[in-house]
Amino acid sequence: MMHERIRLAYKDAYSYVIPIGSVKLMAVVTETGMIGTVGFDIEAIENLGVPAAVVHAGEGMAIESIDDLLDGEVKAANLHAVQHRVEVGMSGREALNRM
Repeated sequence: MMHERIRLAYKDAYSYVIPIGSVKLMAVVTETGMIGTVGFDIEAIENLGVPAAVVHAGEGMAIESIDDLLDGEVKAANLHAVQHRVEVGMSGREALNRM
């Protein structure tokens, strides 16, 4: 597993990359919310009271790095994330800055 601190516009975040077979489960977490790849169940995370969003790469592309995750597009957000003004279509980085 890889773990790294990232500086966002207004706060620090922590990235996690967990290799699982031939894929990587990735997330970036702040003190109040998170973005992640498809492997995260954002509805279950919502039950914990945590804002969360799933991010995809652009069409025909894959998320291979944390930078890809931050630059990717929010495809789904739980209710707590929506309450923090996270919207489908924004970048992962923008979503984290709102959470």
